[in-house]
Amino acid sequence: MNTQSIESNYKGNQTLQFKVLSDKQCEKIVNAALEILERTGVNIYSEEALTLLKKANCQVDGIMVRIPSYLIKKALTTVPSRIVLCDRNGQRKLFLEGNNSYFGPGPTCPNFLDVETGERRRTVKRDVVNTSIVADALPNVDFVMSLSMISDCTLTLADIHEVHAMLQNTTKPIVGWTFNVEAVKDIIDMCSTVAGSLTELQRNPFIVIYSEPTTPLTHTKDALEKLLFMAENNLPVIYTPGMVLGGTAPITIAGALAVGVADNLTGLLLSQLKREGAPFIAAAPGGPMDMKTMQHCYGAPEFSLVHAASADIFHYLNLPIWSAAGASDSKIVDAQAAAEAAFQIFASASSGAHLIHDVGFLDSGLTGSLEQLVLGDEIIGMVRRFIKGVEIDEDHLALEVIHEVGPGGQFITAEHTYRYFKQELWTPTLLDREVYSNWENNGNKSLTDRANEKAKKILREHRPEPLSQKVLTVIDNILENAEQRMKR
Repeated sequence: MNTQSIESNYKGNQTLQFKVLSDKQCEKIVNAALEILERTGVNIYSEEALTLLKKANCQVDGIMVRIPSYLIKKALTTVPSRIVLCDRNGQRKLFLEGNNSYFGPGPTCPNFLDVETGERRRTVKRDVVNTSIVADALPNVDFVMSLSMISDCTLTLADIHEVHAMLQNTTKPIVGWTFNVEAVKDIIDMCSTVAGSLTELQRNPFIVIYSEPTTPLTHTKDALEKLLFMAENNLPVIYTPGMVLGGTAPITIAGALAVGVADNLTGLLLSQLKREGAPFIAAAPGGPMDMKTMQHCYGAPEFSLVHAASADIFHYLNLPIWSAAGASDSKIVDAQAAAEAAFQIFASASSGAHLIHDVGFLDSGLTGSLEQLVLGDEIIGMVRRFIKGVEIDEDHLALEVIHEVGPGGQFITAEHTYRYFKQELWTPTLLDREVYSNWENNGNKSLTDRANEKAKKILREHRPEPLSQKVLTVIDNILENAEQRMKR
């Protein structure tokens, strides 16, 4: 007779999660943001946005707008609570919901560590190509950003050039940044060409556009035009502030979060006023200003604390969440770079943020590095194994195997070991586990050496799936038309 026992009051935490803020604390910060919007207000530099806010019965005095809290609460009922991002071929890949976490590089580094020479130099378009190829090959990198601010093209079209390069060198979802709405239009035209049509891109989006208000409480014409264009076209947009605690936001984390949430909710409201149900990715990210150097610190513990608390707030509001990890203030790929990246990746994955960017950043976001990206991939794999937790069922408890082996036996040759070792045990590709003599015989290579070799091996051997010549011709023409527009 088979019976099943019922374990009362049992909660199985198969995966690791943590929260910085309780629901009550999240509510306090959201209410503080609503108070800021109603009492202090925000500056809006877009006529279309001002018209939408006036029509919704906001208090508009020139560019100053005060937003009633009921409008925010209504917008929260229409914005999607989940977004699914596809790859370039329309396959559904990233499910921004629950505690699913996905990692990718960051954008806009004006400098790059040359993978061949180690030289720190100005970033060029080839760096976007290389970043895309390496990211396409790495198993724990889920989406692609450029790690770049290109210097060897028409500078005002660097954003379009970057997407042009990424589209050709990865099938993974892409997050792009842009200078203005004209660039967004060109980028969406390119992506629609790859998808087959705008309708297909809307159905299976593989592009997200990043736009950013100017903290504190200022929303520029370019930022809002990008936001409203993406909303109008029912495509996902990220609209989050980049706060510097003690500089552009209060030094206290609670105060900074209140400002950041207020800025984010302003964008959320406008997206829903433009088109109810428009997909929107939220966050209130930021990091501290080091009071000795006056630098924005990516490697500080407060950087990860702000991002984890932001994830709590937007989990509380049931929204897809943007975050950051895998970056460092170090100028080279060294122990500091590894330590800071590991701390951030663990914190961000444990917080359950959805789209997590900046893997590959050095020098406080001023330098991109393929070695740091490769190292980040290794750390993400390690953290994901830890987050996965412990599976407990009859076969995993292995009581029959233990009984068969008995006291003093060994499990190396057990069929159970063969069946489970690849599932249970994470295997590194960069971290060294050899005996000392083997490490010595293999060239005494450091972790940085091995990361460099792996990046160069990927660039030599990995060939991303190509676009058709027909599609390439169209996206080349879109880029050329943008170039001609700049010359008029």
